[in-house]
Amino acid sequence: MSVSTSSNDLRKTQIPALEPGDCLNREEFERRCDAMPDLKKAELIEGIVYTQAAVRSEYHGEPHAELLTLLGLYKIATPGVRCSDNASMRLDDFNEPQPDCMLFVDPQHGGQVRLNDGYVEGAPELAAEISTSSVSYDSGPKFRVYERHGVNEYLIWRVQDNVIEMHTLKEGRYRLLPPDGDGVIHSNAFPSLWIDTKALLSGNSSQALKTLHHGLATAEHETFQQQLQMQHRNNQN
Repeated sequence: MSVSTSSNDLRKTQIPALEPGDCLNREEFERRCDAMPDLKKAELIEGIVYTQAAVRSEYHGEPHAELLTLLGLYKIATPGVRCSDNASMRLDDFNEPQPDCMLFVDPQHGGQVRLNDGYVEGAPELAAEISTSSVSYDSGPKFRVYERHGVNEYLIWRVQDNVIEMHTLKEGRYRLLPPDGDGVIHSNAFPSLWIDTKALLSGNSSQALKTLHHGLATAEHETFQQQLQMQHRNNQN
């Protein structure tokens, strides 16, 4: 008895599964990802595949939600800014990371990324990672890839070390952007984005939110909004 095989089934059997440590280019990486719709997180860093196992709420899920909430609220308050959760970014033929959070300026408002087929292409203004088991490559090869491709700011929340670091590009190299005396990081890429590291690290969500709103109430934020809208008008002409 012959058994018919659909073209989709045949295609899946012909595509190898994506495995950690595979050496691939971006085209093959995306081909294998597309054939594995249940895959939650996979990244291509310097041509090497990294995948993430199940994550714990305390060590990853909750810090991720805290940070994403702040970035999302900043986005809502700042038309022309976009926020993304666990989305891939295409950087070159051998690098397609999937940061935990991204904050970027819409291309129509003067942002440096492009949007193509639903993907972010190029370097966003800010990428952030909640780093536990991935700390070695978040702070190593991924750090160097982000730096080389011009991600303006890179935030790493090292959960087990109870540290939040922001790195900012200066003359093509990352430099640590220290918090102020109250533990608040003031973003250079996004004026008035105030990240209260002391509040976040101590689990004081209401204080972190209050600090963010203080930043959003500044004249600096108003000026930034005006710049974004002016750029949008210029792009429409």
